[in-house]
Amino acid sequence: VQLQASGGGTVQAGGSLRLSCAASGSIFSVDGWGWYRQAPGKQREFVADITSGGMTNYADSVKGRFTISRDNAKNSVYLQMSSLKPEDTAVYYCAASSHGWLGSKWGQGTLVTVSS
Repeated sequence: VQLQASGGGTVQAGGSLRLSCAASGSIFSVDGWGWYRQAPGKQREFVADITSGGMTNYADSVKGRFTISRDNAKNSVYLQMSSLKPEDTAVYYCAASSHGWLGSKWGQGTLVTVSS
């Protein structure tokens, strides 16, 4: 099973980016998706997740600015990021879990840089 994240880049403060992550190589569909991030010199932290039923959860620091969504037909998850701040600069990782997998799977990360 592989997770491929994309969509990172450099944007000015106040701008927007949309991250995508797709799962491939599995006959099992993804149950839960999550996005995490790791800023330079800091530990990885939770950003948002979404259940198989579409219930979402967000870190307080991104509530109202980020939106997580999923496309089950494409085995993909998205993170729409708006009103970006310099403190959002980090490598963003997607994670997925499935009833058919042993443990969660992680993508390779995509870098988001927000300039002031």
